[in-house]
Amino acid sequence: MDNHGGHIGQGRARDSQARRDAVTVEIGYALCSALFLAAVVFGVVAGPALVFALSDAVQGTLVASGATLGAILFTVRVVSVLNRFARDNADAGGDQPSQPGRTNPDS
Repeated sequence: MDNHGGHIGQGRARDSQARRDAVTVEIGYALCSALFLAAVVFGVVAGPALVFALSDAVQGTLVASGATLGAILFTVRVVSVLNRFARDNADAGGDQPSQPGRTNPDS
């Protein structure tokens, strides 16, 4: 008789769901923190152009520079957060052997 009650593999399903949830949270964190960083940098660089009466050329330069720098830092922040997460969790799946019934060669 089957004494498992249909619960075979639920541990893996929970682990898989937990990993997907962790990835989703990390992506959200990366995007939100990068957006905040980009907005602050844009505000610092382009802020004077929006607050003070400067020439059109200077205003255009400051706004373009702020937008460009903000976009670059947004991208760098997202990539660095996600790379760190991937590096920290690279061995998360290494707890079980690659083939059922065999021992893990690293043990």
